[in-house]
Amino acid sequence: MKPTPANLQKLEELVRALSYTVRYEKGNFQSGYCMVESRKMIVVNKFFDTAGRFSTLLDILASLPIQPDQLPDKSREFYQLLHRNSLIPSPELG
Repeated sequence: MKPTPANLQKLEELVRALSYTVRYEKGNFQSGYCMVESRKMIVVNKFFDTAGRFSTLLDILASLPIQPDQLPDKSREFYQLLHRNSLIPSPELG
């Protein structure tokens, strides 16, 4: 899957479906992003290009607790596509 603006938008929608706010801001982020857990906010370095933003959001998504059955249909389909393409790890079952 290519990191196109359309795919970035779908990824942002998926993260928003998980009740996180995505903001692009400037700052000295060591890894390119920071997460404000208590506010469910993700802040990504605004100087990243589309590929950098896409990759960063994928990294964050891999660390979030996700229950695909609770996602809206469109977001769940995109999540499953990311999983099938091995861009994110499989959800923990149990």
